[in-house]
Amino acid sequence: MTKSRDTDSQPRQWVIDLVEDLSRHKKQLIAVVSDAVMLPVALWTAMALRLGEWTPEIRQFWPAFVVSALVCLPVFGGLGLYRQVVRYMGNHAMLAVVKGATITAIAVAAVAYMVPLRGFPRSVPIIFWILTLMYVSGTRFAVRGYFNWLSQRQRSRTPVIIYGAGRNGVELAGNLFRQGDRIPVAFLDDDRRMHRRTINGVYVHQPSELGELLLDTQAREVLVAVPSTALAERKRIIEFLEPFAVHVRLIPDLADLVTGQQHVLNLRDVQVEDLLGRDAVNPLDHLLAGSVRGEAVLVTGAAGSIGSELCRQIARLEPRLLVLLDQNEYGLYEIHRELLVRDLQVVAVLGSVLDRACMLRTMSSYHIDTVYHAAAYKHVGLVENNVIQGLKNNTFGTLHTAESALEAGVKRFILISTDKAVRTTNVMGASKRLAEMVLQALQDNSDQTRFSMVRFGNVLGSSGSVVPLFLEQIERGGPVTVTHPDATRYFMTIPEAAQLVLQAASMAKGGDVFLLDMGAPVRIMDLARRMIRLKGFTLRGPGDSEGDIEIRISGLAPGEKVHEELLIADAATGTEHRKILRAEEDYVKWSELRGALNTLEQACDAFDYEAIKTFIERVVEGADLNEQLIELAEPVRANVVPLTHGTPE
Repeated sequence: MTKSRDTDSQPRQWVIDLVEDLSRHKKQLIAVVSDAVMLPVALWTAMALRLGEWTPEIRQFWPAFVVSALVCLPVFGGLGLYRQVVRYMGNHAMLAVVKGATITAIAVAAVAYMVPLRGFPRSVPIIFWILTLMYVSGTRFAVRGYFNWLSQRQRSRTPVIIYGAGRNGVELAGNLFRQGDRIPVAFLDDDRRMHRRTINGVYVHQPSELGELLLDTQAREVLVAVPSTALAERKRIIEFLEPFAVHVRLIPDLADLVTGQQHVLNLRDVQVEDLLGRDAVNPLDHLLAGSVRGEAVLVTGAAGSIGSELCRQIARLEPRLLVLLDQNEYGLYEIHRELLVRDLQVVAVLGSVLDRACMLRTMSSYHIDTVYHAAAYKHVGLVENNVIQGLKNNTFGTLHTAESALEAGVKRFILISTDKAVRTTNVMGASKRLAEMVLQALQDNSDQTRFSMVRFGNVLGSSGSVVPLFLEQIERGGPVTVTHPDATRYFMTIPEAAQLVLQAASMAKGGDVFLLDMGAPVRIMDLARRMIRLKGFTLRGPGDSEGDIEIRISGLAPGEKVHEELLIADAATGTEHRKILRAEEDYVKWSELRGALNTLEQACDAFDYEAIKTFIERVVEGADLNEQLIELAEPVRANVVPLTHGTPE
């Protein structure tokens, strides 16, 4: 049972809602009472028209008035007029009105002449017959016309189904009725006590009826009115809706609704974090602020996805000074401008981590206490085709920044690392593992600076990640490209990752390799399918003309792995925070590593890709670079400067 609303007249709509909520028998009773009133009115009007008086003397004609109702109502009932649904009334109902009016007019005439009723005009039964047709049928056709008009208005608005008949769902439905281009046609709710109820004229169904509802209402959108605080429930609902060809949208977070930052109509699409359904873990306040509050903090790569979120969270923890460093001018300008509104001293430094003099001067001039080193090239495919720059920025950039921190007397240095550093098959991962090894080795020579690194997998919504790519491909109508049917990845939200990095920094003892609990790995093929379905599209198989969007296997790019790992060693120990682990991993002593890095630097300066590959596989534990490395890099080398191969000593 569905309902419409007239947004132009709330009092009139209240009456319509009331009638819609009535049972079938009550609606029939209203029709009978309406006719019982209309028939005497029709007879009185006939008398007034015939006699030419607005107030004709009719007291002596009362038997005719009684007969008009007593005869006509049973006749209408016998002819099935009261079984007709008014909004769908057709020719059969009109024929019943004609028959009933004719029989009633004859009965009135018979009474007038048999009683007899002296002075009763002979033409009144004919006029009465005409007026009965007009009044009885007219009221019904007027109601039918109104409902048809209202239905037309509904068809111009998109029908939607609301999942959740609680407070949020009711508020959402009310707002949709009053404004917007959507119209609620049904509620779904898991609470059995709500089933078969009508809320504001919208019927509450059990979820198992969704398939039938989609056919009946032509709805292609389901709005989930469950707050984000109920992560497990929201995830379960999304999984239930996934097989249906519907576009699933969610209401804003409850906190944003309460504070007024969002309106209930500001619906959003399902995001990957909704699919993961990860339970939020409250931060430990003393860990969160331990390396930040009251201190001078430097964030390198401050304009990047992780770096900018680190800056936002650090700014809320009352540091003495926050220094932002990045070589991306516009990105640095944006994050600096965003943070300037806070009651906080913020400095933006335009520079590169490869500029050792700049790094040392920045740390010394601002008396930096803590460095969060997020500056890095992170895209596997791009670094695989730009090996030299990837190594220089990720490995040697970390080296220069860490040595500057040592010289400037920085207390803490935290590297943002990646799961691709573990048994890597690509240069990006190798460059990050070498950066980790630099910090591990430097720790042996440091009494003041505590070096640590935090290793985690993919962050949702970061630039160049798979999720924005899938969304773009879906919006274009496909195909959606997946590298391998069995490929899996770890995922975490950017705010969650940044929060855990800050807490890990407070637990650092020196040389720590922290791992973030990323939850279960996600199969990318399943992720693509779910994103397509939850956007309201259907899957199209290979060589199949049915379905909306196809998934194609593009093949693993050079350096990509089917499955990522977080640990080189076999085990990790727990920490004070249940989602942060500490690993003990082997590394090369600084006395050996420094000379080896000189060799790598010489190979980079000579564009000697064979020597680079050999070096990485010898020094980085578990590294097995793709054989196409030299072939991929060769065009770059040839286009830059023609150099002969040489093997560094």
